[in-house]
Amino acid sequence: MNPEKIIISRTDSIGDVLLTLPICNWLRQNFPTAELLFLGRNYTKEIVESFSIIDQFISWDDYEKIPSSEQIIKFRSLNADVIIHVFPKKDIADLSKKVKIPNRIGTSHRIYHLLTCNHKLDFTRKKSDLHESQLNFELLKPLGLEKIPKLVEINTSLQKLKIESTELPSEFQELLNSQNKIILLHPKSQGSAKEWPIEKYFQLSTELIERGYTVIFTGTENEGNLFRSNIPVHENIHDSTGKLSLIQLMYLISKSYAFIACSTGPLHIAGLLQIKTIGLFSNTRPIHPGRWKPLGNDVFTLVYDENCKPCKKGKKCNCIEHISTDSVLEILS
Repeated sequence: MNPEKIIISRTDSIGDVLLTLPICNWLRQNFPTAELLFLGRNYTKEIVESFSIIDQFISWDDYEKIPSSEQIIKFRSLNADVIIHVFPKKDIADLSKKVKIPNRIGTSHRIYHLLTCNHKLDFTRKKSDLHESQLNFELLKPLGLEKIPKLVEINTSLQKLKIESTELPSEFQELLNSQNKIILLHPKSQGSAKEWPIEKYFQLSTELIERGYTVIFTGTENEGNLFRSNIPVHENIHDSTGKLSLIQLMYLISKSYAFIACSTGPLHIAGLLQIKTIGLFSNTRPIHPGRWKPLGNDVFTLVYDENCKPCKKGKKCNCIEHISTDSVLEILS
């Protein structure tokens, strides 16, 4: 098979999109002349466009605004040879079959794929010991992949995200201009992960400024509403929640010394921007770091107890709350 146009379909969250980029890297290496089209949500557009391997971003949000008859015309005009349903979505699977994309690849664990995909891969994510980025490689077997790469191989070959210089609100632009050693704390995850207590972030912020760092809290406006009134007051502690667009946040991350958060999209951004990235995790399956550790060459993950019995048994456990600020500081030292 020598495809000319390949659609990578991933219409879910930021972290999931970032962990899909390694298969895009493999596709570029193995089909250097093929055009790679990434089908995603608008809120991930700036991330995908920061990965130079991708030739075109296609907005599924835009498709959802038009009638099905127009969807068919528009999707057919892409003239794709292959679509890879990394994130299964029935509407997209149906559309891909209607426009007769020759090679439609998806997991066999979706009933609708039995009728819409002609390459169906039998693998499970939930119980696997593989990292999420490795699991995505299962879908490349119809394209010639013989062996799932090791995580170290993925990290070695993966390109860094490229962020153009972006103007920040003056308060934060001045911090960058001052050459301060900035550490970003991102306390919330929009409900996508078990979270370290906000009080621990406040404690860590005061310990960091005592060591000469400048601290910036990051997050959305809604997230900031949950904690910003209790952020410790100090000239070297700043609140950026609700003040930055995604591309501005990415630029700020790229210019910072370290990023600390639980398992959430911005943590994965930091990893691929190759700054020091510290992830605070529960060791419960399937949300443990073995599955969701950010990609990158300066990434560290912390769990409270690798042998926690409730976590090992997959039971509800809040041991992440007991990760100490000292263990974070030790990585930074």
